[in-house]
Amino acid sequence: MPELKSEPTPVSLRKIVAIFRRERGLSLQQVADGAKIDRSYVHRLESGDRASPGVRVVQALDDFYEADGLVVGAWLLEQEGLYRDRYARFKAAEARATIQHKYMLAIPGLLQTEAYARAVLSADPMVTEDDVDRLVVERMERKEILHRQPSPHVRVILDEVALLRRPSDLAVWREQLRHLTEAAQMPAIVLQLLPVTEGVHDLMGGSLTLLWADDGTAVAYVEGNKHGQLIDDPDEVGALRLSYDGVRDKALSPTATLEKLRHLLEESE
Repeated sequence: MPELKSEPTPVSLRKIVAIFRRERGLSLQQVADGAKIDRSYVHRLESGDRASPGVRVVQALDDFYEADGLVVGAWLLEQEGLYRDRYARFKAAEARATIQHKYMLAIPGLLQTEAYARAVLSADPMVTEDDVDRLVVERMERKEILHRQPSPHVRVILDEVALLRRPSDLAVWREQLRHLTEAAQMPAIVLQLLPVTEGVHDLMGGSLTLLWADDGTAVAYVEGNKHGQLIDDPDEVGALRLSYDGVRDKALSPTATLEKLRHLLEESE
């Protein structure tokens, strides 16, 4: 990741890049060629039609305009504001997606039962009981996208650590395992388990979701400990897809995964 060179400024990213281009009398194509960015990307950035440009794009524009950190600073300031609604933007992208690829360190919300979701959400000491009730409802409503017609194609690579960290209520865990087993047999869902014995890989720092809309555009959502980042820079999304493919190469086949889940379910009963 390029080193960021400045502190935030009060100028929006959209406005500052448009001002720099107009003041220099440059066309969109000239900026695209100089910064090595797609022309349509520059246009969408100036119009504000972006989820969140990546560091590479922002730094390339800053360098091209010789802005001494002003472009980067405007981007940093916007990130502070975007942080608050980033998950909402992810959910909107998820609802539009026709294809989803996920690598998860925990059982994803789309595949959680209500009881398991409640157990997970209740683990946060800062969340009230009313908050848990609201969050559980929201999580269950998200699952409706799996049952729409046509349904999205969802591939989930589930890290084995998710199956090693079980809730204290065994009945809740059995229900969750049964639900995973059933989900793994749905036509539009492909579930693969990544054994811990496969060792290190490039996505160990968090979970990843790749989303493709019906027009072919893609975004990525990277999740860490209580934070997430929505990425739509094509180069960054492409790099994350390569990392995902590397993890998929290490995962069990869907058939072997289903057998493992059935074995775990039998052991729990």
